[in-house]
Amino acid sequence: MTTAPKGAALFPASFDPVTNGHLDLVRRAQQVFPELVVAVAQNRDKSGTFTIEERLEMLETVIGDVPGVTLTSFDGLVVDYASEIGARAVIRGLRAIADFEYEFEMALMNRHMKPEVETLFLMTGQEYFYVSSSRLKELVSFGADVSEWVPPIVAEYLAKKFGRR
Repeated sequence: MTTAPKGAALFPASFDPVTNGHLDLVRRAQQVFPELVVAVAQNRDKSGTFTIEERLEMLETVIGDVPGVTLTSFDGLVVDYASEIGARAVIRGLRAIADFEYEFEMALMNRHMKPEVETLFLMTGQEYFYVSSSRLKELVSFGADVSEWVPPIVAEYLAKKFGRR
């Protein structure tokens, strides 16, 4: 189990796969929090394109050496995991109104369950507003180049997974 230093924040996501939009949020969250735990969430309702180990490997390659960032994975409720590791805040990225509605409901439920853990929303940069992991996987499956939206290692993983080079 990872234990977060005092004042740390948790940035949980599926990272299936990690995108440049995710990395933008990591950089921006680091400007606010001295320590950031980036955690791959295991979603029981989705099988995922990449294994947890593959997602962690991609993250390790692109941000594993960034000071103040810890990489991990977890299974269960985000708010429980945040509390378990001692994170004081959960970072959530927002792209559109639909994201807000879903995240707002989740934040209210989390606050009810663990009032000591705050949820902080970061708006995505406008260059990543329309980028999602699922959209990128769809594009790659049709042979499109997505290298402007993902780190090189992720583009390689996507090409291998979808049979494109």
